[in-house]
Amino acid sequence: MRSIGELARDSGLGVSALRFYDRAGVLVPARVDPVSGYRWYEPEQLEEARVLARLRRAGMPLADVRLVLAGWSGADTGLVRKLLRAHLRRLEQGLSDARGEFSALRALLDHRENVMTSQRIAAVRLSAAAPELAAVLDTVRFAASTDPELPMLGGVLFDIEGEGLHAVATDRYRMAVARAGVAGHDGGRVQVVVPTPLADAMRALLDGEGPVRLSLDGDRVTLEAGDRQAAGRCLDHDFPDYRRLLPRAGGRRTVVEVAAFRQALETGPVRSGEAGAPDLSVLRVADGGTVTLCADADEDPDRVAVNREFLLAALAAGARDRLVLELGAPTAPIAIRRPDDEGALSLLMPVRLDD
Repeated sequence: MRSIGELARDSGLGVSALRFYDRAGVLVPARVDPVSGYRWYEPEQLEEARVLARLRRAGMPLADVRLVLAGWSGADTGLVRKLLRAHLRRLEQGLSDARGEFSALRALLDHRENVMTSQRIAAVRLSAAAPELAAVLDTVRFAASTDPELPMLGGVLFDIEGEGLHAVATDRYRMAVARAGVAGHDGGRVQVVVPTPLADAMRALLDGEGPVRLSLDGDRVTLEAGDRQAAGRCLDHDFPDYRRLLPRAGGRRTVVEVAAFRQALETGPVRSGEAGAPDLSVLRVADGGTVTLCADADEDPDRVAVNREFLLAALAAGARDRLVLELGAPTAPIAIRRPDDEGALSLLMPVRLDD
């Protein structure tokens, strides 16, 4: 007999996925300990688990997966082959439809690029307090993307308007926003994307207490602190409209003591996904406003799963002893805010729990 952990290791399915497929009646363990509830599987179920993993990676619907597994070991494989062919046809048709839609979208984008004008202007000169700008970069840096396929996200957006500079970073799965006051800019809105290495070089200069000077000249950005400077080219890409991604007011809000919450995350229950998937922490806000970590058996419909590593990084970036945690629906982003500055926030995308 194989334990659920052994089957997960050898099949490529996560423990939480195996539990889900048990509840769904797709891959039921041969024996369940009546006292501990621990699942045990027959040796021949390893092949079924590997088949199941392949089918799910190929995106086959669960209803068809049930039939494939039911007929897998039989002498007549006709039904299995028909189901595989039918799913392949659906995938090919879906890919053809997707190509047509993406072709139309690219044409729309080409048209927009031809008629839109850049928000960059010839020259901007402004000043900011070094500690405030340093805090802003520290707040958002953790969320910058490292994906070479998405170079437009490989930096920090400087969004300057009026007397404020918003710094924004995102890697699609998380986003961080913070604001610093600036002086000397009385023009319209200006946006530039500072490459991550240059943003890090700028942060290294912000170790003093006095003002620093930020200048934008075409595609070049320069930060001067005393007789030192960090300068380079901006990314030649437009940043997504982050304002459309900011959460609406509402949701369940609670204040957490960061040290205690961090310890609970590091020592509490974790859901391990399939091979290569991140560890998840599953959160629930109780009626009294207390945040609790859900165990596997907890089926609360309002629970929200989040990448534990991302949540820990957001708590560190918040740089406060207490932070406001804001949870909406299980599919809505989780917001982490500072009690004294709710404009500085991190957003974390939730993770589905159904497989």
